[in-house]
Amino acid sequence: MTSRVQEVFGNKLRVRVCGICIQGDQILLADHTGLASPHFWAPPGGGVQFGESAKAALAREFKEETGLVVEVRDFLFACEFIQIPLHAIELFFEVRITSGKVATGIDPEMGTQQIIREVRFFTENQIRNLPQAYLHSIFREAPGIAQISRLRGYFKL
Repeated sequence: MTSRVQEVFGNKLRVRVCGICIQGDQILLADHTGLASPHFWAPPGGGVQFGESAKAALAREFKEETGLVVEVRDFLFACEFIQIPLHAIELFFEVRITSGKVATGIDPEMGTQQIIREVRFFTENQIRNLPQAYLHSIFREAPGIAQISRLRGYFKL
């Protein structure tokens, strides 16, 4: 983990929102650098700001990270991640693209030291071919695209 990632995100509880965006047989993921492995592919999302609703935060984060305008739909599941110095509660929602084209965006909290390397759609086979260490831990609970959209409940990762 880079010192900048630890400075911005470490040693505090973060409430995050993440969007499950499925089109056909593909799911949208963003690749982040600066964590434990050289790649970290996860559903787009980020921190909820004070006074902001979870759905508004997810729409904002999607626009920042992917260039897409989305409709935030149903709440799906929650994850708790504790690996000191990181601690996050993540709320996952189904999202639907309403406009825009997929682009690699930014994380405003990181300033000039951006951590989003790439944003793109993956098929199930492409996800299966990635090392587990490169994927968000939720893919251990639901290795397939159809399974992740059907997940419900609380997961301690």
